[in-house]
Amino acid sequence: MNIEQIAVIGAGTMGNGIAQVCALAGYQVLLVDVSDAALERGVATLGKNLERQVGKGTIDADKAAAAKARIRTSTDYAQLASAQLVIEAATENLALKQRILQQVAANVSAECLIATNTSSLSVTQLAASIEQPQRFIGVHFFNPVPMMALVEIIRGLQTSDATYAQALLVTERLGKTPITAGNRPGFVVNRILVPMINEAIFVFQEGLASAEDIDTGMRLGCNQPIGPLALADLVGLDTLLAIMEAFHEGFNDSKYRPAPLLKEMVAAGYLGRKSGRGFFTY
Repeated sequence: MNIEQIAVIGAGTMGNGIAQVCALAGYQVLLVDVSDAALERGVATLGKNLERQVGKGTIDADKAAAAKARIRTSTDYAQLASAQLVIEAATENLALKQRILQQVAANVSAECLIATNTSSLSVTQLAASIEQPQRFIGVHFFNPVPMMALVEIIRGLQTSDATYAQALLVTERLGKTPITAGNRPGFVVNRILVPMINEAIFVFQEGLASAEDIDTGMRLGCNQPIGPLALADLVGLDTLLAIMEAFHEGFNDSKYRPAPLLKEMVAAGYLGRKSGRGFFTY
């Protein structure tokens, strides 16, 4: 199948970024969310990101305008009927994703491929929630999607070779570099990265060093472009907590227990950049 029409479920940070790179790669894109207001916010963010790329000279104005023209929006899942690939990019919640995927499967053709952008949940378990699970796969983009070159491709137990091959082709057309990961909590990158961030939170919680010194130490001592606590604020502390809880449950290993301070900050609403306060103030 020659994929030309892609639908993205969820117009939030990840969804609008995925829609943007798909449109820039020449795909016709349908962006779906629960409300017109959510779609308007997503399209506005996408438009600003395209303008930023034009300003930096990474794309020209005509290419940006053409990409934006390839994107249409809807709150109606019936509009998915013509999609050849649907990428679910909803909040990292198993029950929510399963409900969305069942709605998707009920409205697309039998040939349509279905993918999830999950960063920690089981692709095999998500695939089991739809008919023809062999057409299901994980495609984990990284934030911010237009800037990050990597995509993790995750095969569930049911994923067919043909679905996997199509996922690789789409990823490469987007100008991304794919790596293939097994279906384990966190896959490759987050399996390594998120526990490291969690350990930095433990170090801060114990009063071993200030947030500034922890981040300076990791930037200058490990050549990281951003410190772990600033990265936590960028990702969102609620997202990090959800991932650590999924690790803890999935591996049944105490080394993946979330730092108590992480839980407390999420309970307080200190979620990082998106709330204006996390380990740093914004």
